[in-house]
Amino acid sequence: MASSCSGSGMGFEFLTKKPYTPPSWASHLHPLPSNVFSLAHLPTPIHRWNLPNLPPNTELWIKRDDLSGMQLSGNKVRKLEFLMADAVAQGADSVITIGGIQSNHCRATAVAAKYLNLDCFLILRTSNLLVNQDPGLTGNLLVERLAGAHVHLISKEEYSKIGSVTLTTILKEKLIKEGRRPYVIPVGGSNSLGTWGYVEAVREIEQQIQRGADNIKFDNIVVACGSGGTIAGLSLGSSLSTLKANVHAFSVCDDPDYFHNFAQGLLDGLNAGVNSRDIVHILNAKGLGYAMNTSEELNFVKDVAAATGVILDPVYSGKAAYAMLKDMVENPKKWEGRKVLFIHTGGLLGLYDKVDELASVVGNWQRMDVNESVPRQDGIGKMF
Repeated sequence: MASSCSGSGMGFEFLTKKPYTPPSWASHLHPLPSNVFSLAHLPTPIHRWNLPNLPPNTELWIKRDDLSGMQLSGNKVRKLEFLMADAVAQGADSVITIGGIQSNHCRATAVAAKYLNLDCFLILRTSNLLVNQDPGLTGNLLVERLAGAHVHLISKEEYSKIGSVTLTTILKEKLIKEGRRPYVIPVGGSNSLGTWGYVEAVREIEQQIQRGADNIKFDNIVVACGSGGTIAGLSLGSSLSTLKANVHAFSVCDDPDYFHNFAQGLLDGLNAGVNSRDIVHILNAKGLGYAMNTSEELNFVKDVAAATGVILDPVYSGKAAYAMLKDMVENPKKWEGRKVLFIHTGGLLGLYDKVDELASVVGNWQRMDVNESVPRQDGIGKMF
């Protein structure tokens, strides 16, 4: 098997561009990417995840793609390794992308662009009430704006009537008229080229299993689905490689039919010759709606963090893990005795947008009570 050419574990590879060699089991796909930029810290760890209330003999493991970087964390950086290499190869001087107001993908793109000396233009979707005012510095916005991204706000109403493709095209044409060379990255980095990010992640999982002592065989892979590129790459990679795990995706927006059709378009773009419905099972975990949470979901995020130290984000992995556990409780036979790998896709910065809702579920503070008899002396405690 060809060695993974992505990752920054060795020497001075971080932020360098290298020729890309696909895994042998993916070499029939075309077009093949020619280059890849090393932007992520890979491989990301896999470890046991002892969530409470698992069905009997169900082993749960977690792959920590939330640890793929700091400013550049989460699943989006894997796609950007391929997309940014293409932008540079095409001679772009700037990138344009689009998403929700707390888009992790937009934040990752803003940082990656500056690493590679490109300008970044973001179209961010917000409510009609907020579209005419400064969007503030909460969560992902802080990183984007510190990194000098040009933020263009659009209302949800306009976005739903015009669509992301037309909006990015309008901005692209405006920049071209100004003499710029923009490169457009779609929502979530989810196009056929971005899909390679998770084809490559499957090779990484394969290699981690081979290097591990117990040569574990995962029966199921579980992941959140928000734009479709991650599930297309994961499910294609799992079906082609030695993994052969069943991929279960929990959609946090739109609906399973939409994602099956969207993923099909990405697979067709790689000439994969497979039906998305045969390689990925998609369940709805949208709840109240994209980026909206019930108190049960937020309590679940808190309970998981308190029990295991793993902080899930409420928009993506939090909803997916919540829906997975719910399914395990409702259909334990389906999961009993199985080895399950959950992919944590990141999104920690988005939690900062939820602080007001989370305040009521955390508690656990008090003023420290120091008895009168404890000696006190001015200047003994140094507070430099």
